Amino acid sequence: MRITKEMTIEEVMTRYPETLPVFAHYGIGCTACSASQYDDLATGARVHGIDLDQLLEELNAAVPAQK
Repeated sequence: MRITKEMTIEEVMTRYPETLPVFAHYGIGCTACSASQYDDLATGARVHGIDLDQLLEELNAAVPAQK
C-alpha cells in the first residue's frame, strides 16, 4: 500500500511507525496532537510549510515494500 495525501497523519503514524523519523525530521510532532486524527497529510504539509510531494516520497520510502 502506498501512503497518500488523503490519509490522516495519525493513520500513517499508527499503521507505519517506521515513518515517525520522517515526521520528526519535518517538525511534525503530532503524536500528541488531536489534529492528527483529522488532518490529512496534505493539510499537515500545508500547515507546516512542507512540500507535499517530497513528504510523500520520504514517507513511502520509509515503509518496506512488503507492507
